[in-house]
Amino acid sequence: MYDLTTRKQALRLLADGRSMNSVSKETGISRAAIRSWTVRIEPLPRLNQAAPCTTPTDQAAYAYLLGLYLGDGCISPHPRGGHYLRIACADAWPGLIEQCHSAILAVRPNDKVCLVQRQGCVNVTSYGRHWTCLFPQHGPGRKHERRIVLEDWQQEVVDAHPWAFLRGLIHSDGCRVTNWTVRNGKRYEYPRYFFTNKSDDIRKLCTDTLTKVGVRWTVLARGSDPFNVSVARKACVALMDAHIGPKY
Repeated sequence: MYDLTTRKQALRLLADGRSMNSVSKETGISRAAIRSWTVRIEPLPRLNQAAPCTTPTDQAAYAYLLGLYLGDGCISPHPRGGHYLRIACADAWPGLIEQCHSAILAVRPNDKVCLVQRQGCVNVTSYGRHWTCLFPQHGPGRKHERRIVLEDWQQEVVDAHPWAFLRGLIHSDGCRVTNWTVRNGKRYEYPRYFFTNKSDDIRKLCTDTLTKVGVRWTVLARGSDPFNVSVARKACVALMDAHIGPKY
């Protein structure tokens, strides 16, 4: 058995570019143990035996978490019962990691949340019995390979908190960038938002919600695939800035 400090030290060596063989020889820790730590480096919380699943009381937090889940989230079963919810957040956006952590606690205040470091990202992870109830879009295979439709109660939450839902989508699979163009020999720069997702259903959830809040959008193809939703009109970008803003 190794304590958490020893495990994190071994993972830091891996993050510095060292091979697993090299780290194993230096530390005397088996490759199998190190490999398991790349998946989980913190003790997972015990399964919460809370009350049965109900519609979340903090609906704004749920709408945001729903957007994050549809973008970069997954749910997986545990042999003892219950499920893990995992939201992958890039290391480059510590504010996003904090907001995701807070949203999970707001939706399920009696469940535990832990941060699991992976290569270049953190999996914000929660373990409980109700995640498949709260996210019935869970199913086998990748999201873009199956139908994604909101339940009536979920759509009511999104209709009540559209900006929170859009913020979750943009924070997961979107970005705010600065584009530029040249007109009459002069360079012009302008901001725009992108949302990129392979799922036709998830993109439609995004564009339908954008339309409801008065944001005009277009679709830009990646090759022959229309994966990118773009918001570039000045007034619409200003509206997005007021409610979403760039990741941090």
